[in-house]
Amino acid sequence: MAAPVGRRVPDVASACSAESFELRHLHLALRVAFGPPGPGQLEGAARLELRCLRDGAAELSLDSHPSLAVSRVGLAAPDRDARPLRFESRPFASYGSALHVFLPEPLRAGECLALDIAYSTGGGPGMSWLDSFQTALEEKPFLYTSGFPVLNRSFFPSFHTPAIKSTCSANIQVPEGFTAVMSATTWEKQEKDNTFIFKMSQPIPSYLIALAVGDIVSAEVGPRSRVWAEPCLIEAAKKEYDGVIEEFLVVGEKLFGPYVWGRYDILFMPPSFPFGGMENPCITFVTPCLLAGDRSLVDVIIHEISHSWFGNLVTNANWGEFWLNEGFTMYAQRRISTLVYGAAYTCLEAATGRALLRQHMDNTGEDHPLNKLRVKIEPGVNPDDTYNETPYEKGYCFVSYLAHLVGDQSKFDAFLQAYVNQFKFQSIMADSALEFFLEYFPELKKKGVATIPGFEFDRWLNTPGWPPYLPDLSPGERLMKPAEELAELWAASSLNMEAIKAVDISAWKTYQLVFFLDKILQKSPLPDTSVAKLSEMYPKISKAQNAELRLRWCQIVLKNNHEPEFGKVKDFLHSQGKQKYTLPIYRAMWSGSESARALAVETFSATAPQLHVNVQSYVKKILASEPGGT
Repeated sequence: MAAPVGRRVPDVASACSAESFELRHLHLALRVAFGPPGPGQLEGAARLELRCLRDGAAELSLDSHPSLAVSRVGLAAPDRDARPLRFESRPFASYGSALHVFLPEPLRAGECLALDIAYSTGGGPGMSWLDSFQTALEEKPFLYTSGFPVLNRSFFPSFHTPAIKSTCSANIQVPEGFTAVMSATTWEKQEKDNTFIFKMSQPIPSYLIALAVGDIVSAEVGPRSRVWAEPCLIEAAKKEYDGVIEEFLVVGEKLFGPYVWGRYDILFMPPSFPFGGMENPCITFVTPCLLAGDRSLVDVIIHEISHSWFGNLVTNANWGEFWLNEGFTMYAQRRISTLVYGAAYTCLEAATGRALLRQHMDNTGEDHPLNKLRVKIEPGVNPDDTYNETPYEKGYCFVSYLAHLVGDQSKFDAFLQAYVNQFKFQSIMADSALEFFLEYFPELKKKGVATIPGFEFDRWLNTPGWPPYLPDLSPGERLMKPAEELAELWAASSLNMEAIKAVDISAWKTYQLVFFLDKILQKSPLPDTSVAKLSEMYPKISKAQNAELRLRWCQIVLKNNHEPEFGKVKDFLHSQGKQKYTLPIYRAMWSGSESARALAVETFSATAPQLHVNVQSYVKKILASEPGGT
């Protein structure tokens, strides 16, 4: 089913010798040094324990990065110093290089070896060094790594492809007064030299190896969970998530099988963190935007928890099959949400996801090649440049279609558990997943469900465009309908304030408000003065601290060129650097009025240093495009 060892799945985004060598274990021994403002340095060594897969292999290639300086490579031996090996760095792609290591003699298949690679690194795209002013407390600097999808090659040289999984460990020495956390099943601290010792006992792909170093503390919020944050945020984090995570984990285990990672911790990152969350095993890194103060965004963590089975345990073998990670995770998230919050609320959340997919496809055109589930990534193309809503929401629709074919929710839940059990700790392609589906349901295979005209599995994977099948979201109608009707009232050329005031939104939860605002955005620009009245009428929206509401309100302000509230757009962009929030707002500014474009230039000039390198790059592309374009 999954590609056996010795027959690796091709990955054009990797230069590593996966056909010739198996990575059995990775160990990092590094010292962290914060410098003056700007990048600090990691210095030490990586040890790669390898097994040769074919006779005659005499050269090894690893994924690396020009920012990573290798000083020595040695062939480790148990009873003597490492034997020095010749090595050289060669260009590979804009996002990395290839480190070639020459072995003293050809190996036989089955032979094992260990390479010690001494190196230093600091300024690469996977390393985010934050000055103290970029943190919540503004007292000490902060380091975090972000490996997804190809950035960890500036953190350590290795096999940087999701097709390869290994166990790993690390000894990380940090300055006094700092704490290190990693994606690891166990950790301990050596007081004498402030070294933190980590072990990940389960095999994981390299993009899930993550490190953070800063002035951070923790608080228990469940029997196997704690929150980590800067000291000034820890009480808010504890209050927001106390007792929440365990409920989600228990429901996930009921649906998909045992949670194999031991602990599930959350680290609340500094505001510049570009993702909503990054599902590093054992410790999810999340945006501080989730600290809304009223638990209105705690359900967002369900997505990251769902990755514990889909993505971390069963992984896409290359980035062209990213939908396997995200489509299954979206489905799993909404199954957990249905059991915790009910079908109506979950369908409402799914409707907002569908609206994002519609918005994306309207912007790109449905026939854009990135609107396929199976994306062909050409050599040299950065996989991160293919990132969009399609693998998430179209992937969700495909998994929902498979459930629709089965026709029995409990049977499909059982299939998902069997799927996880079949492919756990492996990396697979869509063909393996779909073949297993048809083998698990032989009656469906006999019916030829893979080739139903218009719904062919091949069409789902390889044809761009809107999903051929949309799951039924009608249980959300009782929440959607009043939101839709209220949006209609606000979009009218003449406002019926009596009818508007008759609708009480005080009990509406986040996604009902989001749905309402999405409808307002679709109907914008509104008649003159309507946005000002909307803002005055609903301070719980226009003055919200909830980031999902702030994003929509900023988009509405810009689409309507409501200049009196441009300050809120600026404030939101100064307060956080999440990619999902930052890029849509810059697109809205750049496609708006002259004053909106001026605001974009001014705000980016002020905030660029606190943004992640990828987000900086994307904003620069937006500001370099034709004004008024998408």
